[in-house]
Amino acid sequence: MMRKNKFLRGGVTLAVSLSMAAGVTLGTPAVAEAGIGNIIGAVIGGTIAASEMNKQIKYYNTTEEGRQALFGELQEKYGVYYGTARNEQLHRIFSNLTAAIGATDPTIYDRPYNYFINNDESFNAFCTLGHNMSVNVGLYDYLTNEDEIAVVLAHEMGHGQKDHPAKGMKSSLGPAILASATGTVLGAIAANIWSGQGLTKPMEWEADNLAFEYLSHSNYNPGATAAVWQRMIDLQGNNPANVFKIMSGAADHPSNVARRDNYAKKLTAMSGGHVAVDNGTVQINKKEFIAPAAAGDMTSAERAYFVMGNLAAAYKNGHARSEAYASGNTVMLGAQPIMTATGNDRSAAEIAALLNQIK
Repeated sequence: MMRKNKFLRGGVTLAVSLSMAAGVTLGTPAVAEAGIGNIIGAVIGGTIAASEMNKQIKYYNTTEEGRQALFGELQEKYGVYYGTARNEQLHRIFSNLTAAIGATDPTIYDRPYNYFINNDESFNAFCTLGHNMSVNVGLYDYLTNEDEIAVVLAHEMGHGQKDHPAKGMKSSLGPAILASATGTVLGAIAANIWSGQGLTKPMEWEADNLAFEYLSHSNYNPGATAAVWQRMIDLQGNNPANVFKIMSGAADHPSNVARRDNYAKKLTAMSGGHVAVDNGTVQINKKEFIAPAAAGDMTSAERAYFVMGNLAAAYKNGHARSEAYASGNTVMLGAQPIMTATGNDRSAAEIAALLNQIK
């Protein structure tokens, strides 16, 4: 049974990242040296407490010393998973996304992301202060497609690029929270790990929209943005009251369907209005193209969004002007692969012929 964890949630994850109140004591930063161990309580007013808290957040968020110290604490707290294949994949995803983000936001190179896979078997990934990120090994029990994993990480990097962890922490962990805690500012922050305060629905939408932008500048299929949410719908529905509750139906998060449909609209726009998905059927110019068969661990509906993404990229990059053809079992549109036919699909040649008729 999995614990209730947070997914695609830079907010709680930002709090998680500052570790549990029990047992975590990061080194005191020089910028917050004076009185930091004893600033909570009636002796020092809320304004001073807030000031000290902001210094602490700034230290762990912006200084190389602070962010590396936090990264080390995260690794110690959650453990490090050393499996070669998944770590190589994670490195590849971060390399690809860093280049994609850097194409429009070169500030990413000012604080390169630290990342690791941790040993927690629940379903989670997080970004916190200092561009520190981690993926639970349990996430791989649910997501097996690299493009969909890239969507998750792109969303978290969107939070990081817009400094949502620090902004959310400053807004939610104010003097009233500090005054109710004991110990250091870090202790006050850590005491509120599971409340998930700070991240707003606009921040979630911003991170979602940035993830689409990032993937559109990468070699990943942009349709994975909608496909991953279709996968969540297929697994748990729209507003599940279980492990996926936070990621899909909490008050400060859009629903699974809303997030999928937001991405589907972006894919239609990318295609110049040519491509859509209606009830699991891919349409081109408002004519039915294909409802892909379920394949592997993907439902037909999830797979449809991958086809949609490839078609959108083909229209965006001018490949739709070329003839579609079959290359083995793969349908090509110019230089753009569209889909690989499985045993339960029509043949690649038949699909290519239909594509030529309606594109």
